Amino acid sequence: MDPPLSPGTYSSPIKKETWMHTVLLSFQSLGVVYGRLSTAPLYVFSSIPREEFKSDESAYEYLSFIFWTLTIVSLVKYAIIVLRADDDGEGGTFALYSLLCRHGKVGLLPNDKRDNNIMQYDHECPTRSKLESRARRAIANHKSSHYLMLFLALLGSCMIIADAVLTPAISVLSASSSLRRSLTDIKYSSSHEKEQSISRDIKRYVPVPVACAILVCLFTVQRYGSHRIGFIFAPIVIVWLVFISGMGVFNIVRYDPHIIYAISPKYIYKFFKSISLNSWKSLGGLTLCVAGSEAMFADLGHFSAKSIKMTFFCLIYPALILCYAGQAAFISHVLSKNNTSEQVHHVYTVLALFAAAIGSQATITACFSIVNQCLALCCFPRVKVIHTSDTIHGQVYIPDVNWIVMVLSLGVTIGFHDTTRIGNALGTAVVSNMLVTTCLMSLVIALYWEKSLLVSACFLLFFGSIEAMYLSSNILNFHKGVWYLAVLLVLSLTIMVSWHYGTLKKYQFDLENKVSTEWLTDLSSGLGASRVPGIGFVYTDIATGIPAFFSHFITNVPAFHQVLIFVSFKSLPEPFVHPSRRYLIGRVGPRDNRIYRCIVRYGYRDHIRDTGDFEEQIIRFIGEFISVEEYDAESLVAPEERMIVVGVGKQPEGDALIPLHDNGGTSSTNAATQTNANSADDTKEKGKKKKKVRFMLPDHSPQMRPSVREELNALIEARESGTAYFLGQSHLVVRNDSDFLKRFLVTVYVFLDKNGREPHVALNIPHAALVEVGMVYTI
Repeated sequence: MDPPLSPGTYSSPIKKETWMHTVLLSFQSLGVVYGRLSTAPLYVFSSIPREEFKSDESAYEYLSFIFWTLTIVSLVKYAIIVLRADDDGEGGTFALYSLLCRHGKVGLLPNDKRDNNIMQYDHECPTRSKLESRARRAIANHKSSHYLMLFLALLGSCMIIADAVLTPAISVLSASSSLRRSLTDIKYSSSHEKEQSISRDIKRYVPVPVACAILVCLFTVQRYGSHRIGFIFAPIVIVWLVFISGMGVFNIVRYDPHIIYAISPKYIYKFFKSISLNSWKSLGGLTLCVAGSEAMFADLGHFSAKSIKMTFFCLIYPALILCYAGQAAFISHVLSKNNTSEQVHHVYTVLALFAAAIGSQATITACFSIVNQCLALCCFPRVKVIHTSDTIHGQVYIPDVNWIVMVLSLGVTIGFHDTTRIGNALGTAVVSNMLVTTCLMSLVIALYWEKSLLVSACFLLFFGSIEAMYLSSNILNFHKGVWYLAVLLVLSLTIMVSWHYGTLKKYQFDLENKVSTEWLTDLSSGLGASRVPGIGFVYTDIATGIPAFFSHFITNVPAFHQVLIFVSFKSLPEPFVHPSRRYLIGRVGPRDNRIYRCIVRYGYRDHIRDTGDFEEQIIRFIGEFISVEEYDAESLVAPEERMIVVGVGKQPEGDALIPLHDNGGTSSTNAATQTNANSADDTKEKGKKKKKVRFMLPDHSPQMRPSVREELNALIEARESGTAYFLGQSHLVVRNDSDFLKRFLVTVYVFLDKNGREPHVALNIPHAALVEVGMVYTI
């Protein structure tokens, strides 16, 4: 059996970091990753009810919680441990899930056993087989654990999406509330009644409209990508961090220098010693001090682990500790008075407005990243993904998701207009996602890092107990805003589960109803089916056999093209598939039938090229396959449909087919290099109508074997005659005896399928060349 794929063999498209590149990424990460952590001081202490500050020591107790929560969760768990569990430079809950899919054999991606054998074939990249541990065997044999891990991954993804809805609302609303307080401090009239009327109008009409305006601007600039946004936002975050840390030092020195003793855990003990139900509920607000820590991992694909760690250790962590200590010192000195000068307060208000808008960037970027990963793993409806960077493949922008999140965030801001209730929902989302990461990370420690079960259990119990404590305090506030998170969770989970279920059922139907390759070869040779000039591309989800929709077409119209190519796109649970390993080519039936199969492998971060380029690449790779097959001794005795990896320069005499471009010249650029071209080139080419690329045999063609030259000439002639594209148009219908849950999931899937975007392979296909074959799938 062929060895399984291993992450060690995958080549990430990102080059090795230099120190200059690390510094540059660190600067950019300030405006994207750390904006949220940096703006958390705007609402952490304000989310704690005023009546919970019963004495001066209350500030000490809450500061002790904040210090140790930041240290244990943000510093130790995320910055030191979790960032090491990247999946070829990618982070997030689905990155952890993909590691478990490969190393724990828990994947539920739609692949049958033979598909897996094909997908795992990689002649050029031998891998090291890991010893099967008892834990890995136990998890692989229990199907329920596979569903549990998929559910955890989906749950974590839904929490990140909910986070992207709630964080912009609370950040901007908190800053606009500070603006309202600054405006009410201004003397507008000598009349007391008029002054009160103006203050009431400011309180009613300023915070929410200003917050909504900032939110619209924030989501509008997302199309420029995190690369440009990072450069724009980073200087503002630096100024904000310097300001709040400076104010923190000022408050510590002026009001309570002894506040530094609050780092002692004895104050946490004092808090629990006099605990009450209300004080336990107040802990939910403290969860927000680590809100943004999960973005360090989720946004890993946009930057690098080294740059994120360097920024956190050198700037973010010390600045936040000083800021929170300064706030606690001020609160311990006086709870009801504001001793800061009016000028400082106005400066704080202006900076808070800018910083609050930036603070939401981390969650929005993380939302784009996680949706992009869900797309490739068949867990999210089809949406448009735009790659915004030429060099970092993880930097993406998803317009559909961006506008939906903006509308939901505006709805939260207008509907709640209260930071306390939004904070309760946000705190629950933050700590729930952290708990999901802890559960998946403990499995990664045991199954991927191959540490002992004791180490994995200690990680789960230590961090899980802290996060479970905060989760329980947040859930107690269900009626005070957490219910909205439950609504978002049910909505997003329904969409993801329904799409995954419908996709899986369609694939299973295709597997059960596919016909053998012998049926097609017998039909063409002995049953009277005619062959028409040209090339036919048949897009199918299955990697073996003939799809049901094409056999349905042939049965009614007994004719197909002289060259037939079955094309399948297969996602692998890894970020990137190197171009030299992306294409597998095989032959269906005898050589004279001119029927081929092409499997395109891609990772959940790969960007699939448009159809024009794709067609050219496939024809070149089939030409390479024809040439290589003649010199491959194994292929002469291999079973039918043996797949060969192409695009790695195997042919001993150069390219088998040479493309002729518009200027009449030729190009022998390696196809793998063309495949790895960045998305910026794609964007430039979209505005131009691409002309059909012709092919010719190379100069050394007279030295080719006659059978190879004949087959290559037939491929060139078919290309000149034209191309047709066959797509299956499926209609899911449930059986009459199906239960309610199955009917509901299929109904939601059908609705999303009809109202979503077209499959990526259909986006650029000329309508005149597209043949859609409809079939009813009864499940």
